[in-house]
Amino acid sequence: MENNFIRLENVTKIYQVGETQVGALRNITYSLREGSFLAVMGPSGSGKSTLMNIIGCLDRPTSGNYFFEGEELSSLDKNKLARIRNKNIGFVFQNFNLLPRTTALENTELPLLYSNVSGKQRAQIALQALSSVGLEGREHHRTNQLSGGEMQRVAIARALVNSPSLLLADEPTGNLDTKTGAEIIEIFRKLNEEKKITMIIVTHDAGISRHAQQRLYLRDGEIIKEEKGRS
Repeated sequence: MENNFIRLENVTKIYQVGETQVGALRNITYSLREGSFLAVMGPSGSGKSTLMNIIGCLDRPTSGNYFFEGEELSSLDKNKLARIRNKNIGFVFQNFNLLPRTTALENTELPLLYSNVSGKQRAQIALQALSSVGLEGREHHRTNQLSGGEMQRVAIARALVNSPSLLLADEPTGNLDTKTGAEIIEIFRKLNEEKKITMIIVTHDAGISRHAQQRLYLRDGEIIKEEKGRS
């Protein structure tokens, strides 16, 4: 496996808020192997979400370099970043971000609408993804008929349909009870171990972070500590 599936070199992100410059990330240098499971920890305002947005090609650093699968992305335009994002990266969010009044299957198919995939093939891929997260038999239930845990499973299935090499999850258990959150993390762990998908989870929950192989702690936009190994 490549040492530098993800590589950040002196990445800094500054936001302009009125007349004030806010440093969200400061000279972050970090590398991650393909197939890793990383938890990013830190208090609110530490830079966790900004880091995830840069890694996920949703934003670009103010300065520094970001390499993904060997390609330097910092200077790419929005269209090129969007193509990389859609092809290689899956996203899971705290609030699920599902379309209301649509079925689990329709939500899961959504990313494939932007690909050259037939309707029949879209359904087959989506059904397989839903089955992989334990939702076989729930495909035609609408979002208002699903529990919070089931909605997050749909969100994970949706993130999987383009066969991403990287899955990013921002507080994926934040709106779930402890038992359901543990079930969701177990899905991530299996995807990492069985499908070798590189996993990065942003979380405040130390209990959740213990399932990761590596933990990265941020404060005030800087890395303050790194831990390796599940505890």
